[in-house]
Amino acid sequence: MPTHKLMGGKLNLYKREDSRFWQCSTFLEGRNHRTSTKEESLAHAKEFAEDWYLELRAKARVGELKTGKTFAQAATVFEKEYEASTRGHRSPKWVQGHKDRIRLHLMPYFGNKVLSGITEGAIQEYRVHRMTEPEDWNEEKQGRPWKPPARNTIHNEVVTLSMVLKTAKRHGWLETLPDTSDPYRRQSKVEHRPWFTPKEYKQLYEATRQNAAEPKKKRYKWHAEQLHDFVLFMANTGLRPDEIKQLEFRDVEIVTDEWSGDRILEIEVRGKRGVGYCKSMPGAVLPFERLRDRERPVDPDSDEGDKDEVRTAPPEPTDLLFPSEYQKMFNRVLTDAKLKFDRNGKARTAYSLRHSYICFRLLEGADIYQVAKNCRTSVEMIEKHYAAHLKDMIDTSLVNVRRERATRRDQDKQQDDSGRRPEA
Repeated sequence: MPTHKLMGGKLNLYKREDSRFWQCSTFLEGRNHRTSTKEESLAHAKEFAEDWYLELRAKARVGELKTGKTFAQAATVFEKEYEASTRGHRSPKWVQGHKDRIRLHLMPYFGNKVLSGITEGAIQEYRVHRMTEPEDWNEEKQGRPWKPPARNTIHNEVVTLSMVLKTAKRHGWLETLPDTSDPYRRQSKVEHRPWFTPKEYKQLYEATRQNAAEPKKKRYKWHAEQLHDFVLFMANTGLRPDEIKQLEFRDVEIVTDEWSGDRILEIEVRGKRGVGYCKSMPGAVLPFERLRDRERPVDPDSDEGDKDEVRTAPPEPTDLLFPSEYQKMFNRVLTDAKLKFDRNGKARTAYSLRHSYICFRLLEGADIYQVAKNCRTSVEMIEKHYAAHLKDMIDTSLVNVRRERATRRDQDKQQDDSGRRPEA
């Protein structure tokens, strides 16, 4: 690696093998300072490095050179603490997401920056940096044009940055936390989550019923029948996809509802919010009974379906209701029925069945608090993502109120009684 000494050996100028730009570094006020000259020419790089060094010396003389712990040091402590503190409460994939954001985006930008130098302006500059095409982006080399990250992606990165800064504050490395909110996003527009309207839901379960009766291949019949019951079960319980994946037969019980007298399911749910309970609609009972009575292949994911004889057995109480993945078949049914995307272009998934359940309950006039409790979520989330776009949630008796106006006959009667015409 070529290296040059400047300013009496106090300034180093070097070029890494994997970079075309010259870098400069110096040791000042008890810590190392590094930066890129963004210059390929050695002569121009020397001029930049000398100016940079003299500027640092001037800041150090007037006390403007900030010293202390760096972002890289705080990020290392955060990763260690967060993984240990959330073990058993957060999924490993969630924890790994924070680590990946730090490694890929935050560390290259804030790594050597002193914590006190990460101000509100610096955070906004980071947002602009992420939304700007890199100078070294080569479309031919990358094989695709550059695309800015989604707003939610940058939001998640700033959330991770905020958590690192909070870790630094707890350890006394930072006096105050900067405001990490987006200054140009005060209020986002209300958008509903993709769901199936009652008409679209009927179209969907008729399509899955047809798919179960006439599958593409004979060996997919069991999976097609399971998918049909999956759609009905989800839309009548409102469970999350991750909750239904963990659901066992022993977690479900058929009971008689005291209020309506209908048969419903009482479900012990394990998932995102820990252990909770759910009472289904009567429409979930028949799909559950079919699941309970349907013999299943010993290994439903194997290729034994091509053989004439497949070993089957009735499900055990500890077996999962839905042991296999139906994503590909579900997406194919949605595509064939032209239901994959809603009118806003949002893709529908298995989660859309949960959204549909909540919307159906609200359309029928169910109490929003009880719906939130049964779905293991909050009233605020339902009001924000579901109730805001349902027309039946607007009470016309409270909106279309009209004040009665006096008629001509009433005015004449008032004149006769008082002896004078009322004032206009």
